[in-house]
Amino acid sequence: MPKFKVIISDPETGKSKSLEMEETRSALLIGRRLGEVIDGSGVGMSGYRFQIMGGSDKDGFPMRPDVHGGVRVNVIVGEGIGFRPSTKGGRRRKALRGNVITEDIIQVNMKIVEKPKKAEKEIGKEKETAEDKAQAT
Repeated sequence: MPKFKVIISDPETGKSKSLEMEETRSALLIGRRLGEVIDGSGVGMSGYRFQIMGGSDKDGFPMRPDVHGGVRVNVIVGEGIGFRPSTKGGRRRKALRGNVITEDIIQVNMKIVEKPKKAEKEIGKEKETAEDKAQAT
């Protein structure tokens, strides 16, 4: 079974967390596409929901959402993931990975789409108590 390094980003705080998934847990990601939303229980964070945003393969080639399949192909690109043109309108043939997670993928990037309601309530209570203390003084 493949071994994935999963990077989970929180867009609200701007922080990220790195996890390693091995064996049966990594089978959850095989065959998934970029943009899919998955449940966090398979990653070990129940109550969360994550969106797959990108990744890279064993040789460092990035995944691109408009390249279909799980293969590495040479594509002419003008801008976007995997290429930054040096001149306006510049294009180049680049090797990129498709939008399906396969066993050749090493790193998977995800972002938090939904947090558990329990955690949100606890955060709300902390804010309320801080505000109450400020008003009491």
